Amino acid sequence: MNTLLASSFSLPGQQSKYIGKVREVISLDNDLLVMIATDKLSAFDVVMPKGIPYKGQILNQIATHMMDATKDIVPNWLEATPDPSVAIGKKCDPFKVEMVIRGYLSGHAAREYKLGKRLICGVSMPDGMKENDRFPEPIITPATKAEEGHDEDISREEIIKQGIVSEADYMVLEEYTKALFERGTKLAADKGLILVDTKYEFGKTSEGTIVLIDEIHTPDSSRYFYQEGYEERQAKGENQKQLSKEFVRQWLITNGFQGLDGQQIPEMSDEYIKEVSDRYIELYEHITGKEFIKADVSTIEDRIETNILTYLENR
Repeated sequence: MNTLLASSFSLPGQQSKYIGKVREVISLDNDLLVMIATDKLSAFDVVMPKGIPYKGQILNQIATHMMDATKDIVPNWLEATPDPSVAIGKKCDPFKVEMVIRGYLSGHAAREYKLGKRLICGVSMPDGMKENDRFPEPIITPATKAEEGHDEDISREEIIKQGIVSEADYMVLEEYTKALFERGTKLAADKGLILVDTKYEFGKTSEGTIVLIDEIHTPDSSRYFYQEGYEERQAKGENQKQLSKEFVRQWLITNGFQGLDGQQIPEMSDEYIKEVSDRYIELYEHITGKEFIKADVSTIEDRIETNILTYLENR
């Protein structure tokens, strides 16, 4: 299957291009940003060598769906999606933190907990919890945004003390994070899913408005469990049935890779890549309640460029 790992075109009025782990962000004149979701797969802050078919389309379309479903509670940057893998919107100055919020003891928090830690990002975790147990209240565990390498846990106090975000702005970020997670939890429950944890990113427009940017409630930024059978599996100490990128992380761990120095990325077979793609499609259909329509991938880059140019010409 054809996948998009990078784009090579330039757009009219292009000022700069940022290449992230998964997304490319092109800055245009008139305070416009073009965000292209590639098919790259990142885990443990390392980009895997092979792309996942339809992954960029899935991430972009879930994020668009969720931006629309939350814009009444938090303003966002999105203006249009002229291509299944592209979002266009307002240019913002991004805050250099990721607002991670956790409703359950899973993933990174669970790994820290197993090491005996009861404090994460300055937030206490209760004793006596099992992996995947629900926290009494969701906890916010921010992370610094790394240009390269690993994002790092950081506390609210350190963010404010270091001047990464002002105290006034950080209070707004926390308020928005809680409101988005509450809405995301309800949207997931309506589809028979549990939103376990997620991360949000925010920026400030040239007018000084704080808005939600990047992605929201996608399998790259969020972890979901199936609601049905959750309690029974917890009672029996069984692994939860989940829809998220965590299954990729677990596969990598099993194959001796956690992004540490000297570790070799294991080879992903075509069969496993198809399985990952199928899991992403499954999550799309579960969380949106819509059938996934595969875009034409015969000439992905040409398709994307044409759709962007058509939108800009008619804007």
